[in-house]
Amino acid sequence: MTNLMIGRSSEPERGRAGAQQAPRPTPRHPRKRRSIAEKIRDMGQNRIGALLLLIATAAAIIWANVSIGSYEGFWETHLSIGVGDLNLEFTLHALVNDALMAIFFFTVGLEVRREFAIGELTSWSRAVVPVIAAVAGLIVPAVLFVLIAADSGEAHAWGVVISTDTAFLVGALALIGPRVPGRLRVFLLALAVVDDIGALSIIALVYTSNFNPMPLAIAALGLVGVYFTRYLRGGRGPVYATLSIIVWMAFLASGVHPTLAGVAIALLVPVYRPNRRDVEHALDLARTFRQSPNTEYARAAANSLRESISINERLQSAYAPYVAYVILPLFALANAGVQITPEILSGALASSLTWGIVIGLVLGKLIGVFGSTALLRVLKLGEFGPGLTLDRILGGAALCGIGFTISLFIVDLAITDEDAQNEARVGVLAASVIAFVLATVVFRISDASRPDEDTGQTLARPIDPARDHVFGPADAPFTIVEYGDFQCPFCLKASGSIQEVKAELGDRLRYVWRHAPLEQVHPNALAGAEAAEAASLQGKFFEFERGLFADQDNQMPSDIVHLAGELGLDVEKFERDLTSPKVTSRVRDDMLDAEAMGITSVPTLFVNGRRHVGPYDAQSLIRALGAGDQQPTTGSVPR
Repeated sequence: MTNLMIGRSSEPERGRAGAQQAPRPTPRHPRKRRSIAEKIRDMGQNRIGALLLLIATAAAIIWANVSIGSYEGFWETHLSIGVGDLNLEFTLHALVNDALMAIFFFTVGLEVRREFAIGELTSWSRAVVPVIAAVAGLIVPAVLFVLIAADSGEAHAWGVVISTDTAFLVGALALIGPRVPGRLRVFLLALAVVDDIGALSIIALVYTSNFNPMPLAIAALGLVGVYFTRYLRGGRGPVYATLSIIVWMAFLASGVHPTLAGVAIALLVPVYRPNRRDVEHALDLARTFRQSPNTEYARAAANSLRESISINERLQSAYAPYVAYVILPLFALANAGVQITPEILSGALASSLTWGIVIGLVLGKLIGVFGSTALLRVLKLGEFGPGLTLDRILGGAALCGIGFTISLFIVDLAITDEDAQNEARVGVLAASVIAFVLATVVFRISDASRPDEDTGQTLARPIDPARDHVFGPADAPFTIVEYGDFQCPFCLKASGSIQEVKAELGDRLRYVWRHAPLEQVHPNALAGAEAAEAASLQGKFFEFERGLFADQDNQMPSDIVHLAGELGLDVEKFERDLTSPKVTSRVRDDMLDAEAMGITSVPTLFVNGRRHVGPYDAQSLIRALGAGDQQPTTGSVPR
């Protein structure tokens, strides 16, 4: 179905996959056969990383069962690195587990730092649900493990069942998750961050042996240097690298597992949202280089673009492919090589250690994560949001039973007996498979209970005057909720229709704006939405909205700040609020709500709580409101 504006036929702008209009015939074109490389690229980093982990795990198991001697011999190969009298000796296995995994934990630390600084964990009301779910997901599996494995002699290895593998979690969610996984993914990522903090703390406090405090003094000095390196005007990269090596070696000498050096360093790396003026300055330099290409302008433009992004986010982007495609698969190859013989399998089936791991990961994570979250929902504590339903949380809780990476890591730290290590690895692998299958079943049942045609027909989030941008009396009998984009010309035209409806119905109409910026179509739409939210903190949302609609072609950072000044806002506060977590999370909430309701084009209107499909000229909207036969009244217009 084609939407109309003031009697004129046109089609709303589209962003995410799907449509609010009825399907129309599509011209048939010969389908181009995609190459294997294109198909792999389309999978995305998370799926490819999870697939490589699976391949590496399978390769390790096959290798260990075909030739256990060559498998163990290869990973026990000795390496010596040194200068003069200073030598470090490693096996290949230790190189992977102690050195390469420090880079993995470094990226985990970067994510932890980001989430607490500008992400989901900045606000307690937003963080309380994933934090409590993560803590319960640490405690319940450990308790179940200790109860079941008490007679195995390995009860101290309870750390094996505490952690969820974030890489597998995200990859599995991309493969088998529900149709609209956005809010569930945010919840699980926040949970995984807290889960990682708990796991890393336990490794440091419980599984550190031969502790020597003196080298930690050197590590502390190195960490101080890492913190102050941010103030250097140039050459920070080599300084960070040198200090990081010193800190890592100090941790190694202290007896604290050296991978934790990666976490300590990451927590001191600065993180901030891009300053819009810095971004615009970088763009100006790029234009200057384009007009007068030379080495000096090229270097200045490149440096300015780089510096507009925080070091934390630059490092995450730089290291993420190496971690996903190299380090984690190498770790799986080095640690997942368990022999699967009838004797080992029968021993594992009869082992309380194996069953403690399976029940701890699969059942413990399920009870801990889902049970605590369901309780919070019953008690109405914390924020959930549309799309984060209990059935989807149940599927996510099942996925949390995939403990692969850190579970295998702690097996190597906590268990010394070779037979017990094999039994533990069998338990970890079995638990991961069971958790994956269980989550798949839960998600498929969840999706089957929500037919496509029912998705998003009803407004998912009730109108909340304390949260929403509302124009009109709270007790008005008629309501229009618009999901829109300030750079969308169709939203501008729809605003004319809503003005006419408001003029007709007066105080009997309540109008609500919510954000659905189409970032792929309008590059400045997200910035406009965040700017409007910053203006709302000074009580000028609708005034700012009118300003954005009045000049849709000029919404660069300087234009937005200029508009704030014209409206009499405190510009200094406005610019601070632009980068505040409160503003960004508010816009992201609307975007996640839009995804949960299948909104893929703007404007999308909800009339008296039901999705409006069809023309949205003023008379069509009045008929949809059911107000056509009622006596008109006069009233002010929002725009």
